[in-house]
Amino acid sequence: MNALVFPGIDLTNLYQLVLTFFFSSLRISALLISMPFFSTSFIPLQVRIVLSMCITFFIFETIKLPNLMEMSVLSIFIIILAEIGLGLSVGFILNILFSAASVSGEKIASTAGLSMANMIDPQSGGQTLVISTVLSLFLISIFLSLDGHLFLIKMIIESYNYLPIGESLNFREVSDAGIFAFGRMLYLGSLIMLPVVGGMLLINLAGGIITRSAPTLNLFSFIFPITLIGVFIFLYLALGTIANAFSDLVGISINLIDNVLHSKEYK
Repeated sequence: MNALVFPGIDLTNLYQLVLTFFFSSLRISALLISMPFFSTSFIPLQVRIVLSMCITFFIFETIKLPNLMEMSVLSIFIIILAEIGLGLSVGFILNILFSAASVSGEKIASTAGLSMANMIDPQSGGQTLVISTVLSLFLISIFLSLDGHLFLIKMIIESYNYLPIGESLNFREVSDAGIFAFGRMLYLGSLIMLPVVGGMLLINLAGGIITRSAPTLNLFSFIFPITLIGVFIFLYLALGTIANAFSDLVGISINLIDNVLHSKEYK
């Protein structure tokens, strides 16, 4: 009686397929774990793992691996770290740029006297200011509506062509990109909060003049409600400007990550 044999595959081919699938999934899995929206606590880890496996399933047959049989264990371990570091670098650079929403929201909230109004941040899982959380969710919604997540997944898939497995990024370029992302984050955060903070400064200045001219008025009972109403009015008026700034931020993020993925470590 003949044993059951699957045609076209043996243990050697199966071992090669498993290795190719494993090494192909490292870069994508690291990106999905570290990038905004997908790294939030309300998306379970199991969903991220299944999503990375599904993406890898459609592309791993076209990916070429170096000859692992001729490599030492240390060289294979370095390749694994390089693949994970590539995905994490892209995700962390994106997180740095997306922190502009949180920074501007914290400054607006502290100026408006909302420093004690905290809520759970879905990205970090900790407590943060309400306006920071609202602006962060607004940025994520713009990022998803502009198909930024699809552009990132497309770029990480295409990176296997010009940055195959076994070659690492130019980490000097990655560090320069991180510094540039931090600077752009501070610059864009300042631009986002400047109209609202400037309006709040005028309200506080007017309240100081009124309190100085009428010392019997209670500053907190008079200025604080006006400040709360004013911050929401200024946010509503600046909504279009904030949306344009966030769309520019998404474009800057995609262009910066594309430059990072095209940087190769020349040996």
